[in-house]
Amino acid sequence: VSMINIFDRPLSDSGLLAKAIEDRVGAALLLVALSPVFFLIALAVRLDSAGPALFRQTRYGFNNEEFTVFKFRTMRTDSQPPPDDTLHGVEQARRDDPRTTRIGRLLRRTSLDELPQLLNVLAGNMSLVGPRPHAVAHKHQYSRIIDEYFSRHRVKPGITGWAQVNGLRGETDTPEKMRKRVEYDVYYIDHWSLIFDLRIL
Repeated sequence: VSMINIFDRPLSDSGLLAKAIEDRVGAALLLVALSPVFFLIALAVRLDSAGPALFRQTRYGFNNEEFTVFKFRTMRTDSQPPPDDTLHGVEQARRDDPRTTRIGRLLRRTSLDELPQLLNVLAGNMSLVGPRPHAVAHKHQYSRIIDEYFSRHRVKPGITGWAQVNGLRGETDTPEKMRKRVEYDVYYIDHWSLIFDLRIL
């Protein structure tokens, strides 16, 4: 006999199917359409500073499972945070961060550094829309002080989300900023629909 509902799936079976189709088809079309942009950005990153075009970092996704997120590299290789730093913390990028390269500043300002996450969407560990995945160290830090933090992991993380289009993007240097972001993330999860996703996109 069921007595207590411990975990609610926010999306029904039909909702999960619809979102999966939205993600895979949307990511595939965007990758094809933006392939020239991908090539030009990758070339610019390589010419601007030594190091690879892509930056990889471990993040937490659906059901609190780890995955590797892809971004265009925006910082010098001698100042990049360790990809799996859970012990020493990760210094967040700030506005006018001295570690950022010239092309990196442009990519961050326009959010073009996030485009490689379309590969994560095709791989099935991210969605086009959902709560943004945070660095491992930040997840450990904020999950201890924000009650609803783990609610963000009831769905796949997204390239963009309801919090981001409402101005809650970039550095979260105070618990209050993160609480506000989590509040918007939980609202998105509780009110998900394809129309809501399209509105955000």
